[in-house]
Amino acid sequence: MTKPSRLSLVLAAALIASILGATATSVAQTSPTTPADTTTPAAPATPAAAAPAPLAMPSMAGPLSTAIPHEIAAGPFGKVEVTGILSGMGSIEANAVAGDPDSHWDVSNAQVFIQKTNGWFQFYLQGGAYNLPALGTPFFSTGDTVRHIYGPFPEGYLKLVKGNFNVEVGALPTLIGAEYTFTFENMNIERGILWNQENAVNRGVQLNYTHKKLTAAFSWNDGFYSNRYSWLWGSLTYAFNGANTLAFVAGGNAGAYAKNTLVTPLFLNNESIYNLLYTYSKGNWVINPYLQYTDVPTNASIGILQGAHTTGGAILVTRLFKHGVSVAARPEYLKSSGNALDPNAINLLYGPGSGAFAFTVTPTYIKDGFFLRGEFSIVHATSSTPGAVFGSSGTETNQPRGVLEAGFMF
Repeated sequence: MTKPSRLSLVLAAALIASILGATATSVAQTSPTTPADTTTPAAPATPAAAAPAPLAMPSMAGPLSTAIPHEIAAGPFGKVEVTGILSGMGSIEANAVAGDPDSHWDVSNAQVFIQKTNGWFQFYLQGGAYNLPALGTPFFSTGDTVRHIYGPFPEGYLKLVKGNFNVEVGALPTLIGAEYTFTFENMNIERGILWNQENAVNRGVQLNYTHKKLTAAFSWNDGFYSNRYSWLWGSLTYAFNGANTLAFVAGGNAGAYAKNTLVTPLFLNNESIYNLLYTYSKGNWVINPYLQYTDVPTNASIGILQGAHTTGGAILVTRLFKHGVSVAARPEYLKSSGNALDPNAINLLYGPGSGAFAFTVTPTYIKDGFFLRGEFSIVHATSSTPGAVFGSSGTETNQPRGVLEAGFMF
C-alpha cells in the first residue's frame, strides 16, 4: 500500500494550521425574524439579505460545491474571498500493471483558493497538494503528482474585466473536454478514458466574450504544459434556455515540438482535439453527453513516423436524491486508429488500433461541508496489443477498481 509522501503531509498540516489561525471573518447570516407585536402597528419589513452564493471558481460540475467563502480585507486589493478543501482517498484494483500496487491511500486534496471576484481587476490563485487519478492508468502518489506535474500552484491567473468582455492571463484550466482537472470538481472521483487524451492546465492568454445567449472564448497557450506557446483554442457555447446548452470546442498545436515527458507527452502535445458537448441541467438531473475526436499528424522530424487518431464519446449523468445523497454514472467508449503489425504505428491507447469501454458509478453523501463518496469502475480493452494492457504481464483486458474519498469543503 502506498503511503502519503512527506510533502503531502506537510502541506496538509500547513493548510489545517492556516485555517485554525486565520483571522478571516465569515460572511454574516441573516438573523431570524421576530414575530410582530399584534397590539401596535408593525414597522415596515426590512428586506432580508440574499444568502451568499458559492463562487464560480474553482469550476464544479456537481454534486459537490464550494463552501460559502470567507471574506478577508486585503489592503490594496480590497476584499478577497477564500475557500478550500481537505480530503483523502483510498483505492483497490485488480490486474494492476507491473510496478503498481493493487491498493493505495493518500491525500487527494489539500488546497486553498484565493480570489478577487469584483471590479475591473480580478485574480484567482489555487495552491496546495492534489492527486489526479484516472481510469486505466497507474496510480501516482500525491507527492509525485505535485512534484512532476503542475507543482504546488497548479492554477492562477489575472483577469481584466470590461462589461461582457474579459482577458485572463496565467495558468488556466483548459477549454477542452467535459471533465475538470481535480477530483472534487467532477461528478466522479476519477477522470475517464476520454480525459486521458486531453490536456488539463495550460499557461497562456484567454479572451472571453458573452453576448446574450452566446459565449465565445479564444486561448493562445502552451498546450500540454510544454512551455512553448504554439497552441490555439476556441470555443462557442449557446444557451437555448436555463436548462439546455450546446458547445463546440476545437484546438491544436499550430507548430511541432519533440519534447516528451510525463506532463508533455510527445504524441498528445502535437495533436488537434475537437469536442461537441450538450448539457441538460434541471431539477434533480444533470445530463452531459459529448463526442470527441483527436488527430496526431505524421511528422518524422519530431519522431512521429505515422499519425493516428481517436474517436470517442461519453455520457455523464448525475441524479440528486433527498438527504444529501446523489448518484453519478459515466459510460464511455474510445477507439484509436492504427495497426499493431505496422512497425511505424503509434500507440494512443492500449496498442495501435485498440479500443476501450469504461463504466463508472459514484454514489455521494453530503452534509454541510462534509462529503463522502465511493466509486466503482471497470475498463475493458478491445483489439489491444499484448503487453500494452493490464496485469503484471500487460495481457489482461479488464481492470476493475474501487475508490473511496472523504473530506471537507471549507
